[in-house]
Amino acid sequence: MIPSCRIDHLVVTAVTLEAGADYVEGKLGIRPQSGGRHPRMGTHNLLLRFGHATYLEVIAPDPAAAPPPRPRWFGLDALRPDSRPRLSAWVARTSNIAAAANAATEPLGSIEPMSRGSLAWHITIPEDGIPVLGGVAPALIEWSVAEHPAAGLPDHGLSLGRLELRHPEAERIRRLLQSLGFEGPAAVVDADGRDTPCLSVEIQTPQGCRVLSGDGGNSDSEF
Repeated sequence: MIPSCRIDHLVVTAVTLEAGADYVEGKLGIRPQSGGRHPRMGTHNLLLRFGHATYLEVIAPDPAAAPPPRPRWFGLDALRPDSRPRLSAWVARTSNIAAAANAATEPLGSIEPMSRGSLAWHITIPEDGIPVLGGVAPALIEWSVAEHPAAGLPDHGLSLGRLELRHPEAERIRRLLQSLGFEGPAAVVDADGRDTPCLSVEIQTPQGCRVLSGDGGNSDSEF
């Protein structure tokens, strides 16, 4: 039996961390805090807690790091200098990443050991670094720590609402989530003939409900 998967974190990609922080602060009213560096990937990140086991990650190429010998994750090598920050991917947590990846109806990439400071985990990364199915399919993660890292982040009163997974082949996404035993507030939506897959997520903030989107920030910021 495959262990269930749940939303672990959301990924906003940006050309620079400053641009990503400005985008998130403009949307949610709170600036994410410094995370750290990923030496194997040549990236660094910022973090913002959504709950005791869920968070937002802003990730960008690290200008102080040597280019990695493989493509960076989350499609960062495909960003142009004028690319706007956007919600590009999401990551689902499992207690058995090998079993989950093997059961998945879509190839999610190789399982790679990663670390940042005292944190360690395994995560699926496609060979070309590009998120699967336009980022609508999740990456899988299995943490090698006793306490989820989100628990150590400051609580700003943010909580995760519905994650919308929009794709022109919505049934593929539904089959994938079912194969992973996914449980959580996610809705799969047909893209209505649009060619471009897209993520969007509702975030409850002290100022009301806000939305982060994969369209580069063009959606309304409040319901």
